[in-house]
Amino acid sequence: MAAEDLEWERSKISNQDLNTLKRLGLMKKEDAIRFPSEESYPNPPMEYRPMIKDLIRIGSQFIGYREYASKTEEKLAEANNRADALIQKLEQSEAARQKAELVASDAKAEADEAKAKVASVEELQKRLEDAESALNEHKTAQAAREEGILKRLKSQIRRTETQTNQGFDLENPVDDPLLDTLSYLELHGSEIREGVSNASAGLSTLFPYFFPKKEEPPTFLALAKSFNSSKTLD
Repeated sequence: MAAEDLEWERSKISNQDLNTLKRLGLMKKEDAIRFPSEESYPNPPMEYRPMIKDLIRIGSQFIGYREYASKTEEKLAEANNRADALIQKLEQSEAARQKAELVASDAKAEADEAKAKVASVEELQKRLEDAESALNEHKTAQAAREEGILKRLKSQIRRTETQTNQGFDLENPVDDPLLDTLSYLELHGSEIREGVSNASAGLSTLFPYFFPKKEEPPTFLALAKSFNSSKTLD
């Protein structure tokens, strides 16, 4: 073999390739393959060449796979971290959802309570309006009733004044038409009672002289009618 061919073959096995074999643990430093120099061994053994090439190829593949596995592990770790972060966000989202549901439930309960209160207030307001309406109707009926009583009292007073030819003036009116009219009627009643009492006493005194054989009537009206009969007047 020529010197240039030997140099070319030896250049195929570089120091980097030898270091690769050492990193793989396939060759120790003291066991490193050493080719003899051209002077001592001009033709290197042929059996080393395919073995070394295979070892270098396998070692290179192993290193590539190991680097690929390392990168894959890193990517897997990143994916796990992202998954953990996503799980945490999902848990936070679930907690937020539960909190929102609780708030919504409380809000609905408050709204239902408010609606119930509003309904209660509306019911009370309606009852109050009904009571006010009933009171107004009662006041109207009472006013009409009092007006009717007042008319009847005034009619009696006019008739009494016509018969007795006597009128009265109230000393302390109360500015209440019904009460003041009643006071007028009481004055006329008092006058009538006094007049009837005096007339009854006088007629009782005269009765034995006009009706010596009759018994005196028990009432003033009957006694007065006795004197007002046509026979008595004749």
